[in-house]
Amino acid sequence: MFVDQVKIYVKGGDGGNGMVAFRREKYVPKGGPAGGDGGKGANVVFVVEEGLRTLMDFRYQRHFKADRGEHGMSKNQHGRNSKDMIVKVPPGTVVTDAETQEVIADLTEHGQTAIIAKGGRGGRGNTRFATPANPAPELSEHGEPGQERDIVLELKLLADVGLVGFPSVGKSTLLSVVSAARPKIAEYHFTTIAPNLGMVETEDSRSFVMADLPGLIEGAHSGVGLGHQFLRHIERTRVIVHVIDMAAMEGRDPYTDYVTINKELQEYNLRLTERPQIIVANKMDMPDAEENLQRFKEQLEEDHPIFPISAVTRSGLRDLLFAIADKVEDTPEFPLSHEEEDTGVHRVLYKHEAEETEFVITRDSSGTFIVSGNAVEKLFKMTDFSRDESVRRFARQLRGMGVDEALREKGAEDGDTVKLMDYEFEFID
Repeated sequence: MFVDQVKIYVKGGDGGNGMVAFRREKYVPKGGPAGGDGGKGANVVFVVEEGLRTLMDFRYQRHFKADRGEHGMSKNQHGRNSKDMIVKVPPGTVVTDAETQEVIADLTEHGQTAIIAKGGRGGRGNTRFATPANPAPELSEHGEPGQERDIVLELKLLADVGLVGFPSVGKSTLLSVVSAARPKIAEYHFTTIAPNLGMVETEDSRSFVMADLPGLIEGAHSGVGLGHQFLRHIERTRVIVHVIDMAAMEGRDPYTDYVTINKELQEYNLRLTERPQIIVANKMDMPDAEENLQRFKEQLEEDHPIFPISAVTRSGLRDLLFAIADKVEDTPEFPLSHEEEDTGVHRVLYKHEAEETEFVITRDSSGTFIVSGNAVEKLFKMTDFSRDESVRRFARQLRGMGVDEALREKGAEDGDTVKLMDYEFEFID
């Protein structure tokens, strides 16, 4: 089964908690604080594995949660950092944040890596908080929570050449005779229900990758037929080979077919019209094909080269493959829309960290003030509420962020309830 789009959940490992401890050795008077820091949580790292061709594995495992760091220990011993969680993906995978629709990584080359969810740093032990004013603090931090997000993985095939056209025009047959690929071939529509890849080599030892994409029909860009599922695979191809049934065996007009398919490509993504096209007039061994080809040439307005062939008798294939190889050599790679084009440099954008909103204050129907926001929630999760000193520090941090002032501006008075995540506090002015 070919799977080319899947939604999964990833979470970086939380940092280990810092520790509150003191030295109590026999001959060490006034030993002082000795709590170690927690270890760093593991990142979730995607790595391109050349042997993979589909996202099938993600159908069975949709949650990827990295290990947390080890907690700090006494005698100033720091917790161990966790090893990164490695997830293998096929070349051509585009990783997008499901919520913001922002592209996190475009993974194309074997061995290429990208951090998709960062692990949290370890919490500090009480040794870190010792000051001349407070030489024996009973204060430590919990580990920073790891980054978590829902992401969409989309596979866009890395083919140099894409075969497009109506169902049953001979795309699979053409791929099978010019390469070692063995796609299913039969006399009914949508025999091909998944893209097939084949490596093609010309007589002068040039080679390129050709993809046979499932048949497009009118309305494919909006979800009619199978083609719309696979239009994304054309986005990476450098050359589009448009296969047309010149014998009109299904009773359709070849020129109408040609116009319809080009309209679908344009509707799906305007930039597909920038790619060079080669027109393949297939089934030239059939009656009426010559007349139809003549009529097609008269109607054709664009200046695309036309190659009459018969995939069954193999006539005309040599010239066609040479022409495709020439076009592939002359055509640069087309960057996907999220890559920077103006510099001329193929650069992938990695954006791991959304800008943190410090805090937002809202009020529910019962009059409770609700404080939310990435920064304030992270601060809350890193506070050890079992120790008074940590609670006092948390209150000071909120005041420093301006939460107290903002609550007063919203009308909070002494004794009002303030909710942060699942916990409720009393506002004291």
